[in-house]
Amino acid sequence: MAIVKNVPFLIWFYGFLRTIKPIKNNIKKYREAGNLEKERLEILKAENAWGRALVKRAGITLNIKSAEALPEGPVVFISNHQSYWDIPVYFAAITEKPFGFVAKESLRKIPVFGSWIEDIRSVFIKRDDARASLKAIEEGIELLKQGFSLVVFPEGTRSKGSEIKEFKKGSLRLAIKAEVPVVPITIYGTFRAYEEKGYVRPAEIDIIIHPAIDTRGMARKEAAELPERVEGIIRRAMP
Repeated sequence: MAIVKNVPFLIWFYGFLRTIKPIKNNIKKYREAGNLEKERLEILKAENAWGRALVKRAGITLNIKSAEALPEGPVVFISNHQSYWDIPVYFAAITEKPFGFVAKESLRKIPVFGSWIEDIRSVFIKRDDARASLKAIEEGIELLKQGFSLVVFPEGTRSKGSEIKEFKKGSLRLAIKAEVPVVPITIYGTFRAYEEKGYVRPAEIDIIIHPAIDTRGMARKEAAELPERVEGIIRRAMP
């Protein structure tokens, strides 16, 4: 049974999280002290540890292609969403800067994992509550202004396969309002690491980091066309 096959990995994973609990404590300490620079460094340290350990444990091979260095300062990463594994793969692929996720509220409720996703400065969306969603966007803009980057999955849910679902409108609003660069990323193969069979297994995954798009001073027409432009970049890079 697929569920049984996941048990050893889950036991290892929660044991691993205990080993990096000191980093979690440091994140909280620096946040409470208002030391954003040290907080970001601890978040980056935690994410690098997550990425290296999980990818190695699962036997995942990453093929990372990057056209250029990431811009300085905060950015909004935009990518397709194939799998739960997109999160640790992001940690393994993006090692230069810390980032949180724009995630659905239910992720916050997952034991241990949820608190970690919250601690790395993620923003949680209640899809059926327009007022709460607007507040979350404002929170995301404030985080970007404080120097924290964010990842947005415009499909809103996992595709669980190779296809890309339609991008939701407004998915780039954060970047445009905060006037930070947008970095499109194409992910292919993460569904093979879990969703394809229902248990964690080795897979070869392609990560394509496209050139950043500057949103500063972007004209209204250009801003309106940006979601379609970014979606096209991501789609065209799929195998």
